[in-house]
Amino acid sequence: MNKTILDCRTFQDYLEIIDNMYRLGWDERNGGNISVLLDQPDVDEYLCGGKNVIREIPLPLEVDPILVGKVFAITGTGRYFRNTKKHPEENTGVIRIKEDRKTAELLWGFSTGGKFTSEIFAHMMCHATRLKVNPKNHVIMHCHPQNILTYSSIHDLDEESFTKDLWRTMTEEVIVFPEGIGVLPWELCGTNKIGVDTAEKMKEYRCVIWTLHGIYGAGDDLDEAFGLIETVEKACMLYLMALPFEKKQVITDENLKEIAEGFHITPKAGYLK
Repeated sequence: MNKTILDCRTFQDYLEIIDNMYRLGWDERNGGNISVLLDQPDVDEYLCGGKNVIREIPLPLEVDPILVGKVFAITGTGRYFRNTKKHPEENTGVIRIKEDRKTAELLWGFSTGGKFTSEIFAHMMCHATRLKVNPKNHVIMHCHPQNILTYSSIHDLDEESFTKDLWRTMTEEVIVFPEGIGVLPWELCGTNKIGVDTAEKMKEYRCVIWTLHGIYGAGDDLDEAFGLIETVEKACMLYLMALPFEKKQVITDENLKEIAEGFHITPKAGYLK
């Protein structure tokens, strides 16, 4: 029997993560989107080396040359995360970027005539940016976690205080995102502008907050990107839970420096006084 992408471990994990994100309430209705850069051995084994092109789909942007020939699993526009694991071929697709940088070749999926997420701008721009920063970063993940949205509605959008208040909620926060968190003020989603602005932030950060909308996270693999987002979401939850009360214990800058030394990490320059 010929293998398909559904036999691929990375794609199976992809479907599990999507289902988990829905169950956590991070991806209501058709909110959120994920794209994964597939390794060439997986393309060769599970997609016949990319020889079978189902159809071509125009891209609404000219992507960075670094993405030419790259193959991505990506969620579809208007598709509900709760249906994805049960009906993956309808709700997700696998695309390859053509040499013209303006066209995606569909190699699998979108079986009912659909296409990639409307946030394709941000995904392709962020993939290009993160690959230049770290060639191992293969995942871009966007979702709408409840506590992150609430935190962004009540907190100043200054990136230093935004980050440090989350570092202070729990000892291990600074270990997971030592470079801090990028923050964008409210912008219209699905546009070229928010894609450009998010990708610019991702030159410094693996994690970018869209105020009153959600979060973008990048990682080497699905577990890393998911783990980054769930850690930020927990920090936001802890901050909000403690907000009505007087704090009697606080993680100080000296404590954060001690953590950094103990775990051999380098926090964002200038954040610790």
